[in-house]
Amino acid sequence: MRNLVRYTLARVLLFGVAFCLVWAVGFNWLVWDQLTILWTALVALTVSAFASYWLLGSIRDDLARDVEQRARRMGTRVDESRRAEDG
Repeated sequence: MRNLVRYTLARVLLFGVAFCLVWAVGFNWLVWDQLTILWTALVALTVSAFASYWLLGSIRDDLARDVEQRARRMGTRVDESRRAEDG
């Protein structure tokens, strides 16, 4: 659970940084309205997605390991329950 929170906060922070950078670059050249903010958010989302692939790899691997362990434990419990019902 801790790795899930850590990964989620890192992704949100990375998106915030990307949004600020895209906004700072486009601030002087663009007329700001709702559509421009939407495009800024979409570009920031794309940039943060690519950046998170490289920057957050170790956190993502830890999260995947936790999810795999939890799924394995749940599968074991289900198998034990089935055997108890059948036996």
